[in-house]
Amino acid sequence: MKLTPQQSLLHWYETHGRHDLPWRTTNDPYHIYLSEIMLQQTQVKTVLERFYFPFLKRFPTLQHVADSELDDVLKMWEGLGYYTRAKNLHNAAKICNGRLPTNAHDLMHLSGIGRSTANAIASFAFGESLPILDANVKRILHRYYALKARDEKKLWEYAYTLFDPVHPYEFNQAMMDVGATLCIPKKPLCHLCPFEITCQGKSNPLSYPEPKIKTIKPVRNRSMILYTRDNLYALQQRKERFLHGLWGFEQIEDHPPKDSIYCGHITQHYSHFTLEAKVYVSCKEFNDERYEWFELPEIETLSLSRADHKAIALLRYNLEKSEGN
Repeated sequence: MKLTPQQSLLHWYETHGRHDLPWRTTNDPYHIYLSEIMLQQTQVKTVLERFYFPFLKRFPTLQHVADSELDDVLKMWEGLGYYTRAKNLHNAAKICNGRLPTNAHDLMHLSGIGRSTANAIASFAFGESLPILDANVKRILHRYYALKARDEKKLWEYAYTLFDPVHPYEFNQAMMDVGATLCIPKKPLCHLCPFEITCQGKSNPLSYPEPKIKTIKPVRNRSMILYTRDNLYALQQRKERFLHGLWGFEQIEDHPPKDSIYCGHITQHYSHFTLEAKVYVSCKEFNDERYEWFELPEIETLSLSRADHKAIALLRYNLEKSEGN
Protein backbone atom coordinates (compact mmCIF):
# COMPACT_ATOMS: atom_id res chain seq x y z
CA MET A 1 0.00 0.00 0.00
CA LYS A 2 1.32 3.40 -0.98
CA LEU A 3 2.04 5.65 1.97
CA THR A 4 1.07 9.30 2.11
CA PRO A 5 3.91 11.81 2.69
CA GLN A 6 2.68 12.21 6.26
CA GLN A 7 2.74 8.46 6.88
CA SER A 8 6.23 8.18 5.39
CA LEU A 9 7.42 10.94 7.70
CA LEU A 10 5.92 9.33 10.80
CA HIS A 11 7.39 5.92 9.93
CA TRP A 12 10.80 7.56 9.52
CA TYR A 13 10.45 9.38 12.83
CA GLU A 14 9.55 6.21 14.67
CA THR A 15 12.92 4.71 13.71
CA HIS A 16 15.22 7.70 13.27
CA GLY A 17 13.74 10.47 15.43
CA ARG A 18 15.69 12.01 18.29
CA HIS A 19 13.35 10.60 20.92
CA ASP A 20 15.84 10.89 23.77
CA LEU A 21 16.11 14.69 23.76
CA PRO A 22 15.20 15.73 27.33
CA TRP A 23 12.45 18.12 26.23
CA ARG A 24 10.83 15.20 24.41
CA THR A 25 10.86 12.89 27.43
CA THR A 26 8.81 15.31 29.55
CA ASN A 27 5.38 16.88 29.41
CA ASP A 28 6.40 19.77 31.65
CA PRO A 29 5.33 22.93 29.74
CA TYR A 30 8.11 25.01 31.30
CA HIS A 31 10.84 22.56 30.22
CA ILE A 32 9.42 22.49 26.70
CA TYR A 33 9.08 26.29 26.60
CA LEU A 34 12.66 26.77 27.79
CA SER A 35 13.98 24.42 25.12
CA GLU A 36 12.09 26.26 22.39
CA ILE A 37 13.52 29.61 23.48
CA MET A 38 17.09 28.30 23.90
CA LEU A 39 17.01 26.55 20.53
CA GLN A 40 16.22 29.77 18.70
CA GLN A 41 19.46 30.65 16.86
CA THR A 42 21.36 27.95 18.80
CA GLN A 43 22.31 24.36 17.98
CA VAL A 44 20.92 21.44 19.99
CA LYS A 45 24.44 20.29 20.92
CA THR A 46 25.32 23.65 22.48
CA VAL A 47 22.07 23.87 24.43
CA LEU A 48 22.38 20.31 25.74
CA GLU A 49 26.02 20.41 26.72
CA ARG A 50 26.21 23.79 28.42
CA PHE A 51 22.94 25.54 29.17
CA TYR A 52 19.69 23.57 29.43
CA PHE A 53 20.38 21.51 32.58
CA PRO A 54 22.28 24.21 34.53
CA PHE A 55 19.44 26.65 33.86
CA LEU A 56 16.82 24.17 35.10
CA LYS A 57 18.90 23.46 38.18
CA ARG A 58 19.08 27.17 39.00
CA PHE A 59 15.43 27.81 38.05
CA PRO A 60 13.50 24.52 38.54
CA THR A 61 10.15 26.10 37.66
CA LEU A 62 8.90 29.07 35.70
CA GLN A 63 7.83 30.55 39.02
CA HIS A 64 11.48 30.56 40.08
CA VAL A 65 12.26 32.59 36.94
CA ALA A 66 9.43 35.01 37.74
CA ASP A 67 10.66 35.45 41.32
CA SER A 68 14.28 36.10 40.29
CA GLU A 69 16.03 39.29 39.26
CA LEU A 70 16.76 39.76 35.56
CA ASP A 71 20.47 39.87 36.39
CA ASP A 72 20.30 36.33 37.80
CA VAL A 73 18.58 35.03 34.67
CA LEU A 74 21.09 36.78 32.41
CA LYS A 75 23.98 35.29 34.39
CA MET A 76 22.71 31.76 33.70
CA TRP A 77 22.19 32.73 30.04
CA GLU A 78 25.74 34.06 29.78
CA GLY A 79 27.53 32.71 26.70
CA LEU A 80 24.35 31.55 24.97
CA GLY A 81 23.98 34.88 23.18
CA TYR A 82 20.90 36.68 21.83
CA TYR A 83 20.22 37.95 25.33
CA THR A 84 16.85 39.42 24.39
CA ARG A 85 15.62 35.83 24.66
CA ALA A 86 16.53 35.75 28.35
CA LYS A 87 14.95 39.14 28.97
CA ASN A 88 11.74 38.01 27.24
CA LEU A 89 11.73 34.74 29.18
CA HIS A 90 12.00 36.63 32.45
CA ASN A 91 9.30 39.11 31.42
CA ALA A 92 6.96 36.35 30.20
CA ALA A 93 7.38 34.44 33.48
CA LYS A 94 6.30 37.53 35.41
CA ILE A 95 3.38 38.29 33.11
CA CYS A 96 1.90 34.79 33.43
CA ASN A 97 2.83 34.50 37.13
CA GLY A 98 4.92 31.41 36.49
CA ARG A 99 2.08 29.51 34.83
CA LEU A 100 2.03 29.23 31.04
CA PRO A 101 -1.21 29.59 29.07
CA THR A 102 -2.39 26.27 27.62
CA ASN A 103 -3.07 27.36 24.03
CA ALA A 104 -1.15 29.03 21.23
CA HIS A 105 -3.43 32.06 21.00
CA ASP A 106 -2.72 33.10 24.59
CA LEU A 107 0.94 32.07 24.46
CA MET A 108 1.49 34.59 21.67
CA HIS A 109 0.65 37.41 24.09
CA LEU A 110 3.82 36.65 26.08
CA SER A 111 7.12 38.41 25.40
CA GLY A 112 9.35 36.71 22.84
CA ILE A 113 6.81 34.10 21.73
CA GLY A 114 5.89 34.34 18.07
CA ARG A 115 3.47 32.23 16.09
CA SER A 116 5.74 29.26 15.45
CA THR A 117 7.07 29.11 19.01
CA ALA A 118 3.54 29.39 20.40
CA ASN A 119 2.38 26.58 18.13
CA ALA A 120 5.34 24.42 19.15
CA ILE A 121 4.72 24.85 22.88
CA ALA A 122 0.98 24.30 22.46
CA SER A 123 1.56 21.22 20.30
CA PHE A 124 4.27 19.60 22.43
CA ALA A 125 3.00 20.52 25.90
CA PHE A 126 -0.76 20.68 25.47
CA GLY A 127 -1.54 18.56 22.41
CA GLU A 128 -2.97 21.39 20.32
CA SER A 129 -3.14 20.43 16.64
CA LEU A 130 -1.07 23.14 14.98
CA PRO A 131 1.93 23.13 12.58
CA ILE A 132 5.18 24.96 13.28
CA LEU A 133 7.39 27.03 11.01
CA ASP A 134 10.93 27.21 12.34
CA ALA A 135 14.01 27.52 10.11
CA ASN A 136 14.25 23.76 9.50
CA VAL A 137 10.59 23.42 8.55
CA LYS A 138 10.81 26.44 6.25
CA ARG A 139 13.70 24.82 4.39
CA ILE A 140 11.77 21.56 3.96
CA LEU A 141 8.69 23.36 2.66
CA HIS A 142 10.72 25.44 0.22
CA ARG A 143 12.23 22.29 -1.25
CA TYR A 144 9.21 20.03 -1.01
CA TYR A 145 7.01 22.47 -2.91
CA ALA A 146 9.86 23.95 -5.01
CA LEU A 147 9.28 27.45 -3.65
CA LYS A 148 11.96 29.97 -4.51
CA ALA A 149 10.49 33.12 -2.98
CA ARG A 150 10.86 33.71 0.76
CA ASP A 151 7.20 34.36 1.48
CA GLU A 152 6.22 33.79 5.12
CA LYS A 153 2.49 33.94 4.47
CA LYS A 154 2.72 31.38 1.66
CA LEU A 155 4.90 29.10 3.79
CA TRP A 156 2.26 29.05 6.53
CA GLU A 157 -0.32 27.99 3.94
CA TYR A 158 1.91 25.10 2.83
CA ALA A 159 2.68 24.21 6.47
CA TYR A 160 -1.02 23.57 7.01
CA THR A 161 -1.29 21.72 3.68
CA LEU A 162 1.41 19.21 4.59
CA PHE A 163 0.49 19.02 8.29
CA ASP A 164 -0.93 15.87 9.89
CA PRO A 165 -3.61 17.14 12.33
CA VAL A 166 -4.15 13.67 13.79
CA HIS A 167 -0.53 13.34 14.98
CA PRO A 168 0.59 16.94 15.63
CA TYR A 169 3.29 16.09 18.20
CA GLU A 170 5.01 13.42 16.13
CA PHE A 171 4.64 15.32 12.87
CA ASN A 172 6.19 18.53 14.18
CA GLN A 173 9.04 16.73 15.93
CA ALA A 174 9.69 14.69 12.80
CA MET A 175 9.78 17.79 10.59
CA MET A 176 12.36 19.40 12.85
CA ASP A 177 14.47 16.22 12.84
CA VAL A 178 14.37 15.84 9.05
CA GLY A 179 15.41 19.49 8.71
CA ALA A 180 18.21 19.13 11.26
CA THR A 181 19.66 15.82 10.03
CA LEU A 182 18.69 15.26 6.38
CA CYS A 183 17.26 18.34 4.66
CA ILE A 184 20.26 20.38 5.74
CA PRO A 185 21.31 23.65 4.09
CA LYS A 186 24.38 22.68 2.04
CA LYS A 187 24.50 18.92 1.48
CA PRO A 188 20.99 17.49 1.87
CA LEU A 189 20.75 13.70 2.16
CA CYS A 190 17.82 13.34 -0.21
CA HIS A 191 18.27 9.58 -0.67
CA LEU A 192 17.52 9.06 3.04
CA CYS A 193 14.62 11.49 3.26
CA PRO A 194 11.07 10.21 3.84
CA PHE A 195 9.87 12.87 1.36
CA GLU A 196 12.22 11.71 -1.42
CA ILE A 197 9.47 10.33 -3.68
CA THR A 198 7.10 13.30 -3.48
CA CYS A 199 9.57 16.19 -3.06
CA GLN A 200 9.27 18.59 -5.99
CA GLY A 201 12.67 20.16 -5.47
CA LYS A 202 14.77 17.01 -5.03
CA SER A 203 16.51 17.37 -8.42
CA ASN A 204 18.12 20.63 -7.33
CA PRO A 205 17.37 21.23 -3.64
CA LEU A 206 19.96 23.98 -3.21
CA SER A 207 17.89 26.20 -5.50
CA TYR A 208 15.15 26.42 -2.88
CA PRO A 209 14.76 28.95 -1.45
CA GLU A 210 16.53 31.56 -3.54
CA PRO A 211 19.87 32.50 -1.95
CA LYS A 212 19.98 35.50 0.34
CA ILE A 213 22.01 38.44 -0.87
CA LYS A 214 25.30 38.27 0.97
CA THR A 215 26.21 41.36 2.92
CA ILE A 216 29.57 42.26 4.37
CA LYS A 217 29.43 42.34 8.16
CA PRO A 218 30.51 45.78 9.36
CA VAL A 219 33.41 46.22 11.79
CA ARG A 220 33.12 48.52 14.81
CA ASN A 221 36.43 49.80 16.07
CA ARG A 222 36.27 50.84 19.71
CA SER A 223 38.41 51.70 22.69
CA MET A 224 37.26 49.83 25.78
CA ILE A 225 38.13 51.77 28.93
CA LEU A 226 38.43 50.03 32.29
CA TYR A 227 38.21 52.99 34.66
CA THR A 228 39.66 52.15 38.07
CA ARG A 229 40.03 53.67 41.52
CA ASP A 230 40.92 52.03 44.84
CA ASN A 231 40.97 48.58 43.20
CA LEU A 232 37.42 49.11 41.92
CA TYR A 233 36.32 49.13 38.27
CA ALA A 234 33.45 51.02 36.63
CA LEU A 235 30.73 49.13 34.77
CA GLN A 236 27.24 50.04 33.67
CA GLN A 237 24.20 47.83 33.13
CA ARG A 238 23.20 48.34 29.52
CA LYS A 239 19.75 49.74 28.80
CA GLU A 240 19.78 49.59 25.00
CA ARG A 241 18.21 46.61 23.24
CA PHE A 242 21.53 45.06 22.22
CA LEU A 243 23.01 43.18 25.21
CA HIS A 244 20.23 44.63 27.37
CA GLY A 245 20.75 43.96 31.06
CA LEU A 246 24.37 42.84 30.75
CA TRP A 247 27.07 44.74 32.59
CA GLY A 248 29.91 46.24 30.59
CA PHE A 249 32.86 48.58 30.55
CA GLU A 250 32.91 51.94 28.83
CA GLN A 251 33.30 51.78 25.05
CA ILE A 252 34.17 54.84 22.96
CA GLU A 253 35.00 55.52 19.33
CA ASP A 254 37.66 58.08 20.24
CA HIS A 255 41.16 57.62 21.58
CA PRO A 256 41.48 56.64 25.24
CA PRO A 257 42.15 59.23 27.95
CA LYS A 258 45.76 60.36 28.36
CA ASP A 259 47.98 58.18 30.53
CA SER A 260 45.76 55.12 29.91
CA ILE A 261 47.55 51.77 30.07
CA TYR A 262 47.13 49.53 27.03
CA CYS A 263 46.16 45.95 27.95
CA GLY A 264 45.68 44.36 24.56
CA HIS A 265 43.23 43.85 21.72
CA ILE A 266 40.03 41.78 21.54
CA THR A 267 37.82 40.63 18.67
CA GLN A 268 34.22 39.58 19.22
CA HIS A 269 31.92 38.40 16.43
CA TYR A 270 28.23 39.20 16.75
CA SER A 271 25.42 38.32 14.37
CA HIS A 272 25.33 41.72 12.66
CA PHE A 273 28.81 43.15 13.21
CA THR A 274 32.31 42.42 14.46
CA LEU A 275 33.74 44.31 17.42
CA GLU A 276 37.44 45.18 17.30
CA ALA A 277 38.43 46.80 20.57
CA LYS A 278 41.65 47.99 22.15
CA VAL A 279 41.44 47.57 25.92
CA TYR A 280 42.85 50.22 28.26
CA VAL A 281 42.98 50.78 32.01
CA SER A 282 42.55 54.39 33.10
CA CYS A 283 42.93 56.05 36.51
CA LYS A 284 41.42 59.28 35.22
CA GLU A 285 38.60 60.65 37.37
CA PHE A 286 35.34 59.21 36.11
CA ASN A 287 32.02 60.27 37.64
CA ASP A 288 29.38 59.06 35.19
CA GLU A 289 26.29 58.28 37.29
CA ARG A 290 25.30 55.44 34.98
CA TYR A 291 28.27 53.43 36.22
CA GLU A 292 28.77 51.45 39.42
CA TRP A 293 32.08 50.39 40.96
CA PHE A 294 33.07 46.76 41.64
CA GLU A 295 36.04 44.77 42.83
CA LEU A 296 37.31 42.13 40.42
CA PRO A 297 35.80 39.18 42.37
CA GLU A 298 32.42 40.96 42.32
CA ILE A 299 32.62 41.44 38.57
CA GLU A 300 32.88 37.68 38.13
CA THR A 301 29.37 37.34 39.61
CA LEU A 302 27.82 39.81 37.17
CA SER A 303 26.33 38.91 33.82
CA LEU A 304 28.80 40.10 31.17
CA SER A 305 29.11 39.89 27.41
CA ARG A 306 31.88 37.78 25.93
CA ALA A 307 33.74 40.94 24.92
CA ASP A 308 33.77 42.16 28.51
CA HIS A 309 34.90 38.74 29.71
CA LYS A 310 37.80 38.96 27.27
CA ALA A 311 38.64 42.41 28.64
CA ILE A 312 38.68 40.98 32.18
CA ALA A 313 41.02 38.20 31.04
CA LEU A 314 43.41 40.79 29.55
CA LEU A 315 43.25 42.83 32.75
CA ARG A 316 44.06 39.82 34.93
CA TYR A 317 46.93 38.86 32.63
CA ASN A 318 48.44 42.34 32.87
CA LEU A 319 47.96 42.49 36.64
CA GLU A 320 49.68 39.13 37.12
CA LYS A 321 52.44 40.19 34.77
CA SER A 322 53.07 43.42 36.71
CA GLU A 323 53.05 41.57 40.02
CA GLY A 324 55.65 39.16 38.69
CA ASN A 325 58.07 41.95 37.75
